[in-house]
Amino acid sequence: MYGNPTFHCDGADIRAHCRQLATVVTISGHLDDVNVETASHYVDRFILTEKPFVLDLSGVDSFTREAISLLFAIDDVCASAGVDWSMIASRAVEQTLRDAGIEFPAAGSVPEALNHFADAMVTRRQLLPLLTKTA
Repeated sequence: MYGNPTFHCDGADIRAHCRQLATVVTISGHLDDVNVETASHYVDRFILTEKPFVLDLSGVDSFTREAISLLFAIDDVCASAGVDWSMIASRAVEQTLRDAGIEFPAAGSVPEALNHFADAMVTRRQLLPLLTKTA
């Protein structure tokens, strides 16, 4: 088998895709106190400096309060790497976050998140000539 195989993590399946605009990590199944630490360590390795990160949780059918630690870990690693990130949440994830009163950067779908990053890249490129001109 070649490419990016699915990593099976005690009820959660994790798959990473490196796209031109961002790295997309998709998790499906359930995230809880049993697998969230292992999932977090596995996902962290796909957060790359200067490459936006998308966490697709749209296929997560069970997301416990303990699993919120995964999102905080990703937020910390992305902040340290200086990269923007976004999450696509399933209803289970949305409900757990709402109950906890916590918000993270979110998009409605992977294409929406990628479009947001593409727009941000275009904006930065338009500003670059202005920043490099000398008087």
